[in-house]
Amino acid sequence: MGSLKEQRPFCWRVPLHFVAIDQNPVPPDGTVGKILTADGIALRYAYWAASNSAGPQGTVAIITGRAEFIEKYFETIADLRQRGFAIAIFDWRGQGLSQRLLPDRRRGHIGDFRLYHRDLEAFEQQVLAPFCPKPWYALAHSMGGTILLDKANESGVPFERQVLCAPMIALKSLPYPGGTRFITGLLSRLGFGGSAVPFRYARAATTRPFGKNVLTSDPERFARFLEVIASAPELAIGIPSFGWVHAALSLMHRVAKPDFGTGITTPSLIFAPTADQVVDARAAEHFTLRLKHGRCLPIEGCQHEILLERDCFRDQFWAAFDRFIAGPDAARIPRGTSHPPLASKGLEPKDVAAPPSSALPQEF
Repeated sequence: MGSLKEQRPFCWRVPLHFVAIDQNPVPPDGTVGKILTADGIALRYAYWAASNSAGPQGTVAIITGRAEFIEKYFETIADLRQRGFAIAIFDWRGQGLSQRLLPDRRRGHIGDFRLYHRDLEAFEQQVLAPFCPKPWYALAHSMGGTILLDKANESGVPFERQVLCAPMIALKSLPYPGGTRFITGLLSRLGFGGSAVPFRYARAATTRPFGKNVLTSDPERFARFLEVIASAPELAIGIPSFGWVHAALSLMHRVAKPDFGTGITTPSLIFAPTADQVVDARAAEHFTLRLKHGRCLPIEGCQHEILLERDCFRDQFWAAFDRFIAGPDAARIPRGTSHPPLASKGLEPKDVAAPPSSALPQEF
């Protein structure tokens, strides 16, 4: 099992620049920099002031998922700035252009997911506090959403509200998570924590052709994502280590306990794409029932990457996001419930439009 003291970082020189291609331009007026965690890991961060002249509506902190990087969110950053928000984002340790933890920088590795709490703390202290107007909101994806929930449950988070896209509550296609957790934990204790897993399911999703990808049904956004990586392979990571798999399954095991979530007081909106083949949407719905202030919204037919999906799905996301963050009744959120899918089951994705306000929970 990974120790909170065992990490020996590599590649400590963090490049302080953005990677841009014609199909994925950098939103204007961005600032990129470096912060240091309490245990000495260098992280790349970026900040954009609000673009509207009327003053910022607050700051949205984007908390990324596994194998992600700042550049993947340029379109989302532009969407949020148009809504009047300032934006702050960072690359997790071992990902993007932040400091890597193994000599093989393509291998995703961590010994314990609580190490990521240190990244969040450094981000709050060195980016949010000095630069970002309040109120602060979080927009988290997949692994990032589960780390945020873990931090909120353990010691709290500084956000007024948090929006979680397809949080990694449970994996969709792993048949024996308990057995896998035991085996990867044993291998980690025997000194193989940094070795790459041989499991077929762990192959990087970006190595698959569009027709076999499990991330999005949007060919243009999928191609753009691959083109960014092709232009700067140093942004990407590949298959995970035994240590990462054990740490991830250990976190999901903690989240599955009945008392997990009782300490979370931050109002939370969780999106559960019903066609997700990466994480289990039903697990997210069931988890939401434990939250004191939470709501789960399934999106019918949507795949794992909501913000890289087609506009028919993204429009649904933004309609609910806007109502949750800025709606007139945003302060009233009932104890955890799950709302029916925003798109009717009988419709093809191309026929699905953004829901009217009446289709959204009136508590938002």
